[in-house]
Amino acid sequence: MQDNTMLFYKTFEQLVSKMTDVNKPIDKPGIEYLLIEIAKMLRLSKGITRLYRNPKEEAEGGGETLCCFDMHLKDKPVHKFRVVTSVMSIAEMTVYMTEDAEPLNDVEFSRLDLVMRTTLSYVSRNRLRDIVEELAFLDDSGYPNLRSLQAYLAKLDREGGFVGKAALHYNLRHFTLINQEVGRAAGDEIMRRHFDGISKLIGESGEVYRLGGDNFVALCPREKLDDVLTYLYKTEVSYTFDGGGTVNIRSNTGVFVIPDGFVFHDIGDIMEKIMVAYRAAQNGSSRAVFYDDVLNKRKEAANRVQELFPDAMRNEEFKVFYQPKVNIITGELCGAEALCRWFRNGKIVPPMDFIPVLEQNNDICRLDFYMLEHVCRDIKKWLDEGQKVVRISVNMSRRHMADANFLQNILDIIDSHHVAHEYLEIELTETTTDVEFKDIKRVVGGMRDAGIYTSIDDFGVGYSSINLIKGVPWNVLKIDRSFLPINDKAADNVSNIIFRHVVAMSKEIGLECVAEGVETLEHVNILKENGCDRAQGFLFDRPLPVEVFEDRLKMGSYYDKNKMADN
Repeated sequence: MQDNTMLFYKTFEQLVSKMTDVNKPIDKPGIEYLLIEIAKMLRLSKGITRLYRNPKEEAEGGGETLCCFDMHLKDKPVHKFRVVTSVMSIAEMTVYMTEDAEPLNDVEFSRLDLVMRTTLSYVSRNRLRDIVEELAFLDDSGYPNLRSLQAYLAKLDREGGFVGKAALHYNLRHFTLINQEVGRAAGDEIMRRHFDGISKLIGESGEVYRLGGDNFVALCPREKLDDVLTYLYKTEVSYTFDGGGTVNIRSNTGVFVIPDGFVFHDIGDIMEKIMVAYRAAQNGSSRAVFYDDVLNKRKEAANRVQELFPDAMRNEEFKVFYQPKVNIITGELCGAEALCRWFRNGKIVPPMDFIPVLEQNNDICRLDFYMLEHVCRDIKKWLDEGQKVVRISVNMSRRHMADANFLQNILDIIDSHHVAHEYLEIELTETTTDVEFKDIKRVVGGMRDAGIYTSIDDFGVGYSSINLIKGVPWNVLKIDRSFLPINDKAADNVSNIIFRHVVAMSKEIGLECVAEGVETLEHVNILKENGCDRAQGFLFDRPLPVEVFEDRLKMGSYYDKNKMADN
């Protein structure tokens, strides 16, 4: 056996130098050449490295396989070495010798072990770098993330690539319900195929990124914008590999057509504009809204609301107004809805000017609890004065649904005022279908157990009304005004039929039924004919300040005081 000690260590020194020189690009061909030279000295025939992102990938037989060198001879494994990195990625090297090769002596084996440890250290270090880069630029599901978008925008800016581009923010509407209906695995497949479809449509001249959940950002050439918006408006996506299951995916989209000469400072220059347009699409009737000066003024107005909100809360500028609910059979005042009115410098700020703004963040939750606090104060005052008290409903935003302490916070406020739970009703709008169904069920069930009434508001205008009521223990169903029939003469018209069956269904499953938007005596007659005995609307009263509502409490019955004739 020839002694090649000096040659081995000289070659090994060159190998280490190439692996550790951070001032030069990685020289993969040079490293592979040196590994082959060392393999020849040690009479090795093949070297295989396997890389796994994590133990689960290894257990499932995934990962990557790299062939360091292969003499393509009949061989057998003679040594294996394995490294687990700090982020649980795994690198494993196996070396082979031909079956008739002279076995390694102790010196050769120690040299082999040294080379394998050094090589795997190099491989695992670079693999760790790749994983860190993947974690930085891809989310847990492998979609390019916000950081990846930042890098792409910076690249476009350097290369002057904003010319002719459009930016979009879109979300996959009601995707929580899709997950519930087809299962999480199929839902993931639907989202991936929708993503792949729009990526293919945009091509290499744009990119798509996931912000989180079902929210995405895309950049595309202006000439492809119409095709992209058509795709986003409605696309049929299959979720089984044989094409047997399909679902229609629709999106709300905010669009910013990047003008020529656009000056880019940071990601906010684009994100703010597409988010403003997206929120307008989300809150309006149009599925796609383009950013313009009008939207910019709305954004400035929204910023003003958010700026004034903390002082308005401290100064108690928000006042509770009460709109009565009436039993149309007896004329009795049987309840009321608490509505928020903002008085600023002697003027009322319209609710549509501030409620949607506060719903963009958790400010709406603070306002909801503020309203509940003031309602409880009023109820306690009426009880202490010996007045008749009716059940008061308080609206709560769907944003509360993600708060694990939501129910406890409500109980703490009510109990701190020593108000019996039966006097409170919590209203949740039907649009809560875009949050997790299990959260709705947990919250509503908890309130029912605590003796607090719950109602589903605006029934009939949401995505899946029946799904929402069949599995959640509500007490009250409030029918949206859009469901009220126009007249009582066409008993067989569609509106009458739908209204009649909604009322019958609610009663059969044990729900109180309240019709909103009752404005005429004809409406009252329609309600009576269809068995709906509770109503709320301008025919009886508009929302009233607390002092006026207290007079209504004392009055007791609208019919006895001819209140309807006055309206």
